[in-house]
Amino acid sequence: MSDPLRPRASLRTTVVWEVLREALDRRAKAAGRDVLEVLDTGGGSGKFAVPIAELGHRVTVVDPSPNALFALERRAAEADVADRVQGVQGDAHGLFDVVERGRYDAVLCHRVLEYVDDPAESVRNAADALRPSGTLSLLAAGLGGAVLARALAGHFTEAHQVLTDPAGHWGAGDPLTRRFTADQLSAFVTDAGLDVTAVHGVRVFADLVPGVLVDTEPGAMDALLRLEAAAAELPAFHSVATQLHVLAERD
Repeated sequence: MSDPLRPRASLRTTVVWEVLREALDRRAKAAGRDVLEVLDTGGGSGKFAVPIAELGHRVTVVDPSPNALFALERRAAEADVADRVQGVQGDAHGLFDVVERGRYDAVLCHRVLEYVDDPAESVRNAADALRPSGTLSLLAAGLGGAVLARALAGHFTEAHQVLTDPAGHWGAGDPLTRRFTADQLSAFVTDAGLDVTAVHGVRVFADLVPGVLVDTEPGAMDALLRLEAAAAELPAFHSVATQLHVLAERD
């Protein structure tokens, strides 16, 4: 099995991957099946889809980018899971133009809400794609982490703009349309008829630590990973996380 947690990338994915893998294990046991049907909306080149397929599950990836889907096909072939991964061109707004409602045991909605016109609709669509019992994994940019990052970089006006803008947008050069608090994401989930089971802060420290320290100091990478994992579930750190991960279920 390929390892999705490579040194630098691991700082960005470890917490989410570990939580997601455990959630899929629980869902499989609850369903009494070894193989789950998983939908990854905005799944791109398969950062999560391919490792999930390596666990034995079937994954459908919906993404608007033909280039991303081509990269997904290549990555799945290299991991020898091409028969368990299907790429479909589409987006969260028109999700049911390309996939069926109520078909999936688990749905991933990672790094989608920052770009769509109606985040609440995208979460509702993700929830509606679930079977009567299912798991939703929601990952989005955190507002507080952006404020802290801009301030520490000396961009105080931009930090203030993130803090006061309703969408958490810091200006014309901002690559993201919006950012969220943990309460906002949880509200989207509950309004879609799901129960929030866990909230995690992602990249609480990783984006603030100088890369040269992590890359050159012996043991620094492992120690930072342990620190990230320890802080992820503590609500006190959710407000400064670069990303927020919400796990929800319908049972």
